Amino acid sequence: MENEPLLQFFAYSHLPENLQAHSKPFGDLAQQLVDTLPRNPERTTALRKLLEAKDCAVRARLFK
Repeated sequence: MENEPLLQFFAYSHLPENLQAHSKPFGDLAQQLVDTLPRNPERTTALRKLLEAKDCAVRARLFK
């Protein structure tokens, strides 16, 4: 398994269960991208944009 520092930001086990449900699919996809794509600037960009989308989804769940 490849070391990809950005994967640390897709961790979700520390979140409450209701937020884990929204965060986990992004973490799963991030891992799939790392497992199936070569390391290059485009993969990094894909992970960064996925991270941004994950953060937005979690914030949407918290929105009041």
